[in-house]
Amino acid sequence: MRIIILAAVLAAGGAAAAETEADRWKLTDVYAGAAEWNADATKLESQIKAYGACKGHLGDGVAKFKLCEDLYWDAQKRLSRLQAYSEELLDEDTTKSSSLELSQRFNVLAASAAEVTSFRDPEILKLGKKKIDAYLAADKSLAIDKQPLADILRRAPHTLDANAEQIVATFGLTADIPQSTYTILSTADLPWPTVKLSDGTEAHLDQAGYTKYRAVQNRDDRRKVMDTFFGKWKEYEHTLGVTFYGMLKQSTVYSRVRKYPDSLSQALDANHVPPAVYDMLIEQTNANLPTLHRYFKLRAKMLGVSDMHYYDIYPPIVKSSLKFPADQGKQMMLEAMKPLGDDYVARVRQGLADRWMDLYPRPHKLPGAHMDPGASYDVHPLLLINYNDDYESVSTISHEWGHAMHTDLANHAQPYPTSSYSIFVAEIASTLNEALLLDSMLKSAKSDDEKLYYLGSALEQLRGTFFRQAMFADFEREVHARVDKGDALTGEQLTRIYGDILKRYHGDAQGIVKIDDVDCVEWAYIPHFYGPFYVYQYATSIAASSQFANQILSNQPGARDRYLNLLKAGASDYPYELVKKAGVDLATPAPYQALAKRMDSIMDQIEAILARKK
Repeated sequence: MRIIILAAVLAAGGAAAAETEADRWKLTDVYAGAAEWNADATKLESQIKAYGACKGHLGDGVAKFKLCEDLYWDAQKRLSRLQAYSEELLDEDTTKSSSLELSQRFNVLAASAAEVTSFRDPEILKLGKKKIDAYLAADKSLAIDKQPLADILRRAPHTLDANAEQIVATFGLTADIPQSTYTILSTADLPWPTVKLSDGTEAHLDQAGYTKYRAVQNRDDRRKVMDTFFGKWKEYEHTLGVTFYGMLKQSTVYSRVRKYPDSLSQALDANHVPPAVYDMLIEQTNANLPTLHRYFKLRAKMLGVSDMHYYDIYPPIVKSSLKFPADQGKQMMLEAMKPLGDDYVARVRQGLADRWMDLYPRPHKLPGAHMDPGASYDVHPLLLINYNDDYESVSTISHEWGHAMHTDLANHAQPYPTSSYSIFVAEIASTLNEALLLDSMLKSAKSDDEKLYYLGSALEQLRGTFFRQAMFADFEREVHARVDKGDALTGEQLTRIYGDILKRYHGDAQGIVKIDDVDCVEWAYIPHFYGPFYVYQYATSIAASSQFANQILSNQPGARDRYLNLLKAGASDYPYELVKKAGVDLATPAPYQALAKRMDSIMDQIEAILARKK
C-alpha cells in the first residue's frame, strides 16, 4: 500500500542541487538486487503452495490453525516486501525494462496469492465465532490475530462460500479495466494540445503541463489554458463516460454479490466506517460553504479581479521568491516536529541519516511524492520525493515523513497482522505535520510578506484537501446512488451532475466564482474516481488533524500522547474507533467546524496584515 500525496504533484526535472549518494534511498536495505528478490519470490511461491494445503483443514485443531495462520501472515509480509522493492525500483527509472519485468512478475505472484488464499475467510466463517474463541483461549499466541479474525467474522453476511470467493478473486483480474483504460487514454493516447501564452511560451497541456500553467499570473493565459485543457476532455466526454459508467456498474455488481444495500455501504464496510461519518462530512461541508466562499472573495480581492472565474483559483495569492535548499528544508521540518517530542524528532533524524528517502527529481523518475510502507516492517519505510527548493517541497517532505513515522511507530508497537493502517487514519499523520510546519514558519517569519505567503499556502491546502475532496465525495455519492438504482449515465449526464455540484460549492449562483460550461467536464480528469469512495478520507483526515494540531499546540494535557498512541495503534481496532478514542469523533460536527474555524482564523490574520500594509 502506497501512501500518496494529494496536493499538487511536484514535476520531475525542476531545479535542484547536485545530487549525491546521500540523497538516494538505500533500496539495497530491502533486497541486495534482483537475484535476492527472485530468491525470495521463489520462497513466496512455496509458501503460497503450502498454504493451499491448509484448505479444508483450518478446523483440524488449534495447532493446525496456528500453523496456517503463521504461514498466511508470513507470506503476506513477504508479498508486501517484494511489492515495495519491485515498484520502487521501477519508480527510480520508469523506462528500465528489467524493473518493469520485476514489477510484472510481482503482479502475477499477487494474483496467485489472492486466488490460493481466497478460501480463508469462508472457512473461518464456517468454523464460527465459538470455535475461533476456543482457539484463542487455547493458544495465547493467537492473540495477535484476534482483531483480523474478528473482522472476518463481522463480515459473515457479506462473505460467500469458498468456491464463490475463488470465482470473485479470479474476476479480480479484470477489475482494473476501467481504470487502466482511463490511464492509458489520459497518459498515452489522448492528443494533448499546445497553446501559445502571452510571453511566447509554447505550453504543452498534458496533465503535468496543465498543473503548471493553470497558475500563471496572466489572467488571459489562465483562461486559455483551462478552456483548452478541459476542451480536450470534452472531446472525449462520450468515451470517458462509458469508461466511468463501466466502473460504476462494476461497483454496483460487487455490492449486490456481497449483499450490501448499495455501493457506499460496501466501500465503507471494508474498514467498518459508519455511514454517519460520510453523511456528516457532506452535511458539514455544505453548512460551512460560507467559509469557502469567504476565501474565494478574499482571493479575488488579493488577485485584483472583480469577476472571479474557475480559472482564478490556482495562482498563488501571495508570490514569493523564497528558496529552501534541501538541508535547510530538513531542518525546518525537524524544528516544526518538536511539539511531537524528542523521540519522534530523533527517529526522523535517524531515517534521514539512514537514507530512507530518494530526494531529487531525475530524468524518468516517477513524478510527485509518496511513502511506501511495504518493506518497512522488517526494514524501514521508503519515501519518494521530487524536491525543488521551494516551500511546497518543504511541506511535501513534512507530509511524507508524517506517513513514514506513522508506519514506523505502528510497526514497532504492533505485531505484523495489526501493523498496517487504513487511509482513513493515514492522512491524519501527514496533514498534522503540515499544520505544525505552518505554525513553526509563522513564528519564525521575518516580515508580514513572508507570513502572508505561508498563510496563503495554508488556505489553499485547506481548500484543496478539505473542500475540494468533500466536493468529489459529494459527486461520488450521487452518481453511485443513481447507478445502484439502475439509472444509466452518459458522459453528458455526468458533466451535468458534476457541474451542478461544482457551481454550488463555488457559489456560482451568488456570483462568487463563475463556472463556465467547459469546467463542468472536470470529473473526467480526476483519476481518484476510479477508486470508489476513496477521496472522502482526505477530507475527514485533515478535519481530524486540525483538531489534533490545535490540542497539541495549545498544550492540552495528554493531547500529544493520545495522538502518538493513535499512530502506534496500527490496525488494532477499526479506524473510526481509534480516532474516536484519541479524542476526535468524525461522526459529529465538531471536527469539521474546527477546520472551518481554523480557516477563518487564517483569513482573519491575512486581513489584519493587509490592513496594516494598506
